[in-house]
Amino acid sequence: MTTIKEILSNFVLLINNKRTMVNELVELINKQSKRFGDREALRFRDYKTQEWFSISWNQFKTNIEREAKSLYKAGLEVEGKVAIFTQNCPEILTTHFAAYYNRGVAVPIYATSSKSEAAYIINDAQTIVLFVGDQRQYDVAMELLDECPSLKYVVTLNPLVEKKADDKTSITWEEFLAWGDDVDIALVNQRKDNALPSDLMCLIYTSGTTGVPKGVMLTHSNFNACILAHNMRIPSLNEDTDVSLSFLPMSHIFELGWSMVCLSNGIRVVINHNPKDIQKAVKEIQPTCMCSVPRFWEKVYTAITDNIANASPVVRMLFNRAVAVGKKREMKYLRTGKKVPMLLEKQYQYFDKKVFSRLRSAIGIEQPHLYPTAGAMLSDNITEFLRAIGIPIVIGYGLSETNATVTFYPDTNWELGTIGTPIPGVKVKIGPQNEILAKGPTIMKGYYNKPEETAKAIDEDGWFHTGDCGAINENGQLIITERLKDLFKTSNGKYIAPQVLETRLGQDLFVEQAVVIGDGKKFVSALIVPSVDALKAYAKKKKIAYTDNADLVNNKEIHKMMEQRINEWQKDLASYEQIKHFILMPRPFTMETGELKRYAKLIDAVYAAAEKQQKNK
Repeated sequence: MTTIKEILSNFVLLINNKRTMVNELVELINKQSKRFGDREALRFRDYKTQEWFSISWNQFKTNIEREAKSLYKAGLEVEGKVAIFTQNCPEILTTHFAAYYNRGVAVPIYATSSKSEAAYIINDAQTIVLFVGDQRQYDVAMELLDECPSLKYVVTLNPLVEKKADDKTSITWEEFLAWGDDVDIALVNQRKDNALPSDLMCLIYTSGTTGVPKGVMLTHSNFNACILAHNMRIPSLNEDTDVSLSFLPMSHIFELGWSMVCLSNGIRVVINHNPKDIQKAVKEIQPTCMCSVPRFWEKVYTAITDNIANASPVVRMLFNRAVAVGKKREMKYLRTGKKVPMLLEKQYQYFDKKVFSRLRSAIGIEQPHLYPTAGAMLSDNITEFLRAIGIPIVIGYGLSETNATVTFYPDTNWELGTIGTPIPGVKVKIGPQNEILAKGPTIMKGYYNKPEETAKAIDEDGWFHTGDCGAINENGQLIITERLKDLFKTSNGKYIAPQVLETRLGQDLFVEQAVVIGDGKKFVSALIVPSVDALKAYAKKKKIAYTDNADLVNNKEIHKMMEQRINEWQKDLASYEQIKHFILMPRPFTMETGELKRYAKLIDAVYAAAEKQQKNK
């Protein structure tokens, strides 16, 4: 049931979004610079020393203005495109804002994208400037110059990049900033002053693993509404105490959108460059808030439970008692907005001091505040466990086309098994085939250069068809059941939702990635990317000899052990839902190595192996 508070919030958001107003993000940095001055805005690791360095709001503003002048000099027109092809770094945000100042459009490209994927995006968007990060991205950019006619300039962000001897095109970041110093800032300001909420802000290209990538057109009005809705929904964000760690790719709308919400609230944004350094970064930064995908928290959970499993009986008993108290306090009282009984609160405070605070400190979370989590399903038991030990996980749901957030947990009365309630201004309903439909000021303008695809996605009444299946319970909480396109039917006529199994397997210490398959086949199979570190530790313990990763995953003892673990996770499922055969992969699925586009061959290999196994029995 919609509350009076939610009705008023929705009304305020819609009124603010409809009236003519200055774009929030175009004026944001100047406003925050006047307010905070030399206070830290961003923090990042230096490329060379790997030490943490800060950028103040004043420095941030200066860098943006310098780059904005250089983009103007480079010939960036209104709604002209600039592409950003790099791992996370402060230059990404600087470039976004510099493009906004020119009424230009930022086009993020995943750092791991292949040459063909990057070429498609650059040509489709007709970008004129390409910012690149590391050596591989630079090398790809040099090959793209002849394939992308619109591309005029390549700017290298990492000073460690070694340029080719015949390179007469690229310039460094510092050179690019200095290039526009002779441009009158009034020329940029004139564009900025004419900015409209309807201006295109960025193009977020969806994955092309199942077809041609589509450029999601997000406007400034989309972000205006998104920021306002989040500020209404999360009034507890604190400019003085909160620190957000950015480690998901900023080419993903979730991280980009969350970073913009943080900046709009004056929250320090710490940027992690190398995804492999995330555990180290969390311990060093101690983020009070951080958006992430379930896999991060699955790893945290499995690490904790694995350590407890190997502890003494006394420690296990104390830990289980502590978690039981934490769950009762969280689920029965805090979750429902009720006051915690004095005795229970004293028990919790004892266990928090003796157990939970030490766990959080080991992870790197001393002052937990808010940890939005989305992108896939996180099991209920992990969510309940993390909240019980004092890590406030907030489950949400959204897509690039919805400017990330559609729903997420409210402060109270959230429910396990759901993905929360709609944010202010956004409506959700269930359409044919149980498809989740969304409507509101945060929904994309459409797909760039693809009017037919846009018409398929957004119906005549303005409802965006998400492609996800779900339901809305009696309390207005959204429940997601499966991806409509992922739902498959075996040759026996049984429908399978692969996310259920993939989510379960994701909790296992030995599983890094899992892809469940079986469309049109006699039984369900899976491609499993194991945790190599966990397998190596197991092999050492069992004295299993191997030469390399491929040899390790093909070992019969390893395969048998993994089979037992998989069967344990699926023992309560119907026989037709269970994985009957699987292949262990020697390396993760990535856009760069191309496994995601070679599913057909891998699937054929799975079923060929199964048939061979049947013949040998």
